[in-house]
Amino acid sequence: MLVTLAIRDIVLIDRLDLEFSGGMSVLTGETGAGKSILLDSLSLAIGGRGDAGLVRHGEEQGQVLAVFDVSADHPVRGLLRDNDIEDDGDVIFRRVQTSDGRTRAFINDQPVSAGLMRQIGALLVEIHGQHDDRALVDPDSHRLLVDGFGGLQGEVDKVSSAYSAFKAAEKAVLDHEARIDIARKEADFLKSAVEELSALSPKVGEEEELAARRTTMMQSEKVAVDLNEAFDTLNGNASPIPELASLLRRLERKADQVPHLLNSPVASIAAALDQLEDARGGLESALRETDFDPRELENVEERLFALRAASRKFSVAVDELPKLCAQMSSDLADLDAGEGKLEALKKTAVEARAAYDKLAAGLSDKRQKSARALEKAVAQELPALKLERARFLVEILTTPDAPSRTGIDQLEFHVQTNPGTRPGPMMKVASGGELSRFLLALKVCLADKGSAPTLIFDEIDTGVGGSVAEAIGVRLARLAANVQVLTVTHAPQVAARAKGHFLIAKETIGKDRVATRVHHIDDDHRREEIARMLAGSTITEEARAAARKLITDAAI
Repeated sequence: MLVTLAIRDIVLIDRLDLEFSGGMSVLTGETGAGKSILLDSLSLAIGGRGDAGLVRHGEEQGQVLAVFDVSADHPVRGLLRDNDIEDDGDVIFRRVQTSDGRTRAFINDQPVSAGLMRQIGALLVEIHGQHDDRALVDPDSHRLLVDGFGGLQGEVDKVSSAYSAFKAAEKAVLDHEARIDIARKEADFLKSAVEELSALSPKVGEEEELAARRTTMMQSEKVAVDLNEAFDTLNGNASPIPELASLLRRLERKADQVPHLLNSPVASIAAALDQLEDARGGLESALRETDFDPRELENVEERLFALRAASRKFSVAVDELPKLCAQMSSDLADLDAGEGKLEALKKTAVEARAAYDKLAAGLSDKRQKSARALEKAVAQELPALKLERARFLVEILTTPDAPSRTGIDQLEFHVQTNPGTRPGPMMKVASGGELSRFLLALKVCLADKGSAPTLIFDEIDTGVGGSVAEAIGVRLARLAANVQVLTVTHAPQVAARAKGHFLIAKETIGKDRVATRVHHIDDDHRREEIARMLAGSTITEEARAAARKLITDAAI
């Protein structure tokens, strides 16, 4: 429910902080005191359309903050989490309106779009008035209300699932038919392409592997000549190794005779021989590694050419050729086995549609019963609201050939305001006063069927008095047993039944400036205000006595 409303610099309101409780609260005051401004401010806070004209004259911006106490299992909390908004504790709406027409929206201090604010706000607050063109007068919502009244949401969910199933089955049929048609038109090409690609048998990553092997072999071919020449120098007939080895042996035999002369040269020649032997071994190893069959290079190049030619021909990367081959093979298989598969898919689609039709027909029957029950419930409320000659009707158009996710029914609320007249859509047929009373009767019947936790009624008692105003007050009080009710009223019979009473008035501040003030009034002031509503500008003792009686009778 709404627990706090704080308004800054909106039209005639400079600063206003209000605290609300559960049950029924009324807002009263002289005409023009600012009651509509209060509701416009709340509407702005929950995502209503912004307007630069809402900003108080002389100020750069206005702001409205609304705080809601929301139960842990309310759908709003799931919606907040889905949009990455913290949902611990109260839900705080804040809307800033600037004088240049721009607005900024925040929920729990996180910036949000006005659309999301409006979506979440609609789950928490419903505002109804004589000229309301939303909520219950919107035909799109009538089915939801009838389903809610009959407890049919579970049935609707089943129908929705069945709808998804048969639509998916129908799409599978259409997709398969399209694939068969394409395959049939391209059958010759597909067969040729599959044969070619199957013979080629490309593999993912093969191009890169072959290119690397080709580069290695070409580079090896370039250095092989030099390696062979170097190896022949050290290992052939002209190799210095045998001659150096013979010379080393002769010097080693004479080294003992003149060690001081030969030891150093002998060691150096021996070291040189060791390094030459190492070099010869290294060259021999390198030659083995560079040794390849020239035909291998030719084969690698031919394979690369074939893969790249296929890539150009089929306009896909080389690595995509295996996938393309598999897809074309699948298309051929679809063509070969397509008729059998198509018949199976069609059978599945027919069965899925039959399952949907059965569930939708069952739901439609239950909707008829729920609609008739709602008509009876509303009819019981109408006489006390001076609509005893009126009828409330739920028109249901059932079109089995036009299935939807919500079933095969289109619903709209109709009314007949006088016997002998033709019933018609509620919004078109009912006058402003009648419409507000029909709405009230509906809300009383639907109070425990998923209503928003806060209901606001804006002067729905305008143009009525006496017993009708009393009946409206009784029904608003009944509503308040289940939800929070705030109502702007001029009817003392309605005000007398409120749990909380707020008095709205204009006060002069400074020079030539006025501001709207709202006061939560106690019992004494409340009796005085109700007496004013009864008597007008001059409050008599009779009016005060009548006010006391209204309050006393309302408490019984």
